[in-house]
Amino acid sequence: MTESLVVGSIRDLLRGLAVFDTELPEFDVDAAPSDPVALFVEWLTSAVEAGVREPHAMSLATADAEGRPSSRVLICKDLAPDGTWYFATGAGSRKGRELAATPYAALCFHWPEQGRQIRVRGAAGPADAERGAADFLARSPGARADALTGRQSQVLDDPADLDAALRAAHAAIEADPGVVAPGWTVYGVRADEVEFWQADRDRRHTRLRYTRQDDAWARHRLWP
Repeated sequence: MTESLVVGSIRDLLRGLAVFDTELPEFDVDAAPSDPVALFVEWLTSAVEAGVREPHAMSLATADAEGRPSSRVLICKDLAPDGTWYFATGAGSRKGRELAATPYAALCFHWPEQGRQIRVRGAAGPADAERGAADFLARSPGARADALTGRQSQVLDDPADLDAALRAAHAAIEADPGVVAPGWTVYGVRADEVEFWQADRDRRHTRLRYTRQDDAWARHRLWP
């Protein structure tokens, strides 16, 4: 009885939450550029100007060798003109291991203030070591120390172990400011598909999908 009340309460809470209750921008598909990179830059600039919080945050979905998915939110580090989105992590992390087993990934940017999503899917792989080192050295000291512990996603039996590892990592950085965590890697997702999704209060959502065709892109409007 208690369980059903809790479930019912959660269901009512979820159904009572407002959706698309703000002024939403227009999306003129006919005026969209032929290249998804150009449209991404246009939407990102608009998000920044509108004060969207952390518009460079994106979800990253990967899969292990058995096809079991996992996802997490991280920061987009760069975007190349050829349609490659970049992020960074340790090669020994769960996402790094899964990308080694299944070199494909999906990304999703979600900007609820504007009712917008951008979905990216494609082959994923590591960039060169020099790019990874440059990214690592551009991180804050705290972020570098965290990466230098080298144990992301492993079981932490005692928080004191983390404190000790971080102290050792900070000491290593002070001794050698140019130290780079072994395995720190910049990965690129070279999109073969990019979808731009604009919400509508009446659920007539506007969706535009770009599909890579050799060195060009095909565009298709999708049903909501």
